[in-house]
Amino acid sequence: MDLTFDSFVLAASTADVADEPAARDVADAVEFRMDLAADPLDALDEYEGSLPILATNRASWEGGEADAPEPDRLDDIVAAAEFDAVAAVDIELASLRDELGSDAATSARAAGATVVASVHDFERTPARSELTGLLHEAATLGDVGKLAVTAQSNADALRLLDATRTATEWGDSVATMAMGEAGRHTRAVAPVYGSKIGYAPVDPANATAPGQYDAQTLRSLVSSLSGKPDV
Repeated sequence: MDLTFDSFVLAASTADVADEPAARDVADAVEFRMDLAADPLDALDEYEGSLPILATNRASWEGGEADAPEPDRLDDIVAAAEFDAVAAVDIELASLRDELGSDAATSARAAGATVVASVHDFERTPARSELTGLLHEAATLGDVGKLAVTAQSNADALRLLDATRTATEWGDSVATMAMGEAGRHTRAVAPVYGSKIGYAPVDPANATAPGQYDAQTLRSLVSSLSGKPDV
């Protein structure tokens, strides 16, 4: 399935691809959290939905639950990319800096998948120079650079939005968001400044990150702020 990040993509996050019908009318893609699923490759093999999949096998050291050895974890990401429904895969920037991660990205691209290079900071929002540096590195090693930070104040949120604007003006394709209540609004506002991906659970009770809106709410907010009608 095709999935481009030339414009904003709303990804409905879930650990069960059987949730896809509930996301179909509001989302552009399904983010399948392989690390939260019991048999993720079997689930992909049985997937019959119409939305393209962004497959994420988040490492435990990056806030996920995938604790397999790195070669095995990355092999599962590559295996996911080989399914026709998987249009993109998420690989952590820290992994892409090493040969194993770089090779996995090459294999995923060969299978037709876009690579989202992700960075998560669950404690703080770094300084502006660090934010712009991380985004540029992620967008260079991946096809889209994803940066999720934790905001403790409005100043943190504004710094992330400014870095998003700067990265976009440089020509980098990025996705940004600030976790936590102080940064929650950035999930709706960041697309105005160029962020290409928004993540939201179909069911608010099943949020996969702090501060997520449900999919319908995020779609409505982004559409209102961008001046575009809801899908």
